[in-house]
Amino acid sequence: MVLVLAAATLTLAGFDHQLTIRVVGSGVAIVLMYAGVGFVVARRQPRNPIGWLLLIFTVLYVLGAGASYYAVLRYHLGHRGLPLAPVAVVLATLQAPALALFPPVILLFPDGRLTSRRWRRVLWVYAALTAYVTAVTVAPAIAAVAGHDIRLNARGNLTNTSQLGGWLANPPAWLIVPVFVLIVVTGLSFVTHQVLSWRRAAGERRQQLKWLASGAAIAVFSILLAALLGVPVLLIGLAALPVGIGVGILKYRLYDIDRIISRTLAYAIITGLLIGVYAALVLLATQVFRFHAPVAVAAATLAAAALFAPVRGRVQRMVDRRFNRALYDADQTVAAFAARLKDAVDLDSVRDDLARVATRALEPAHVSVWVNERGA
Repeated sequence: MVLVLAAATLTLAGFDHQLTIRVVGSGVAIVLMYAGVGFVVARRQPRNPIGWLLLIFTVLYVLGAGASYYAVLRYHLGHRGLPLAPVAVVLATLQAPALALFPPVILLFPDGRLTSRRWRRVLWVYAALTAYVTAVTVAPAIAAVAGHDIRLNARGNLTNTSQLGGWLANPPAWLIVPVFVLIVVTGLSFVTHQVLSWRRAAGERRQQLKWLASGAAIAVFSILLAALLGVPVLLIGLAALPVGIGVGILKYRLYDIDRIISRTLAYAIITGLLIGVYAALVLLATQVFRFHAPVAVAAATLAAAALFAPVRGRVQRMVDRRFNRALYDADQTVAAFAARLKDAVDLDSVRDDLARVATRALEPAHVSVWVNERGA
């Protein structure tokens, strides 16, 4: 269903002359990722509401986008005769309410259950606040359709809401501002709850929350980067959030998160350092020593390439000591054992030492050492 809606939305965007790289690239990838994770979670754990929330969120968001393009085609570009155009005007308002479905996903992660009755009351308050915002969003469209006076701009937004009076059409600032503030504060409380849970958690639950936090961090970073650089395609990083949610819930390769975090941080630091060195060398060569630009660029490129290997090794060790301590300690333990093994002559001591090293580095449930003594 999501695939059909996505294809129809792209087609309508093309008719409206709004089919951009942002819509085709990042938009489709993000939508399919959210829908895919929701489908897999709902199928594997049908009693977990997170999968269903992701699916409903994706369907409503894509349906709203497609309806918006359809309504623009009829009421802004003047293609008369399109059926169900008034319905599309109403459905186009579903995108904003659809976004309200996502904060509960954070609160309910990973098993879909609330930790206390207090959070149940908070969730009911959040539902009431979002219901009011939904009414404020949808009511003008319903009034415009009922009054047969529909005027849209190129983005599909109503430009005339005079048919509806009162707080739904023009909610007073003293009401709408506190409502939005409460929604934001409530959503942040969901995030704070998971942060505190991570501080108290251990073992498997801690790894699940690491996947959630890592996906959220990449998603937020991609939004900031896209806004600062003006490159909408970078929004594809939003797909990291459903990936983190899906892996955390399904516990697939759960314990790889420490390695992923350490590698990601290491290469991000390396990239930043090498870009800084490259820019500094180019500026130094062209502005101070007055070399020709092609020569300076070539020299800076060779210098950055030569620095890659030593910088990568040093930065990776630094990051592993901080963010992947288990792997770093295991490597150090094995290295120390290899050094002791060179001078070992007693087979029993080597066997005992090997068992201790394996237990410390790998933490197995049982350790057995088999020695072939026929060659002795």
